[in-house]
Amino acid sequence: MVRMPPKGIQETLDINGLDVTVRSTGGEDDYFSLTDLAKAKSDNPKDVIKNWMRNRDTIELLGIWETLHNPDFKGVEFDTFKKQAGKNAFTMTPTKWISATKAIGIRTRNGRYSGGTFAHVDLALDFAAWISPEFRLYVFQEYKRLKQDEASRLNVEWSNRRMFASLNYRIHTDAIKETLPEYLKGTKREGITYAQEADILNIAVFGMTSREWRSAHPEHHGENIRDYASVTQNLILSNLEARNAELLREHVERDKRFEILWNIARQQEKTFEKHPTVKKLEEKSTGKEVE
Repeated sequence: MVRMPPKGIQETLDINGLDVTVRSTGGEDDYFSLTDLAKAKSDNPKDVIKNWMRNRDTIELLGIWETLHNPDFKGVEFDTFKKQAGKNAFTMTPTKWISATKAIGIRTRNGRYSGGTFAHVDLALDFAAWISPEFRLYVFQEYKRLKQDEASRLNVEWSNRRMFASLNYRIHTDAIKETLPEYLKGTKREGITYAQEADILNIAVFGMTSREWRSAHPEHHGENIRDYASVTQNLILSNLEARNAELLREHVERDKRFEILWNIARQQEKTFEKHPTVKKLEEKSTGKEVE
């Protein structure tokens, strides 16, 4: 269960010239200041946060996250909000959400300098993407750097895969769970289905399954193909997770979904190849200049 600790290391990230506060625990359950992130869109961060929270997609994401991590989450109240979300008269604030549902993914803090609205990194990345896809890239890259620095100071292992999993991984796995036939739930076939869906994405992005990669790289025993992906590959993978979730809910056949995802991956490769932001992130990641 995820809990925001009463104390933690407060870090300030420079995200494309914007100071953003992160309450870091030294682990993976860190909280970003949405108040700071919102300033990338407007000088009125409270209004930006409220506009994000009134969207149906946002309410559904918040509810899914809480269901997975918070045993005290009030699902009945969530269902009521979900039915109302998206309507013109619907409004939502962090305080209202927390008070009604006992949510822990979003927190509010008082204080002139350290106060504001904070969100778990899983949710903060979605908020950054809502502001703009490019902004999410900058947020992701700086947070990735923070975690690598922490791992170095603490002398512990840290994997890029953990960070990219925070982007759309939960959206993807929830879609699989929702569309899984009842007769497969609780059986070995359930786990196989999750692995097959992951490999549809792996083949679309990397051209091989996880098993094929491990067989070709026995020296990387216990590791994952996604640990060695480039920024571009991981970005495409994240986007495909979101798209496959949509296709699953539309009940598109697996072969057709693969064809769609393969074509999207090829299109995005061409787009990101010359995208200045992605090139900059690739250079930071590898330490080499990208042609």
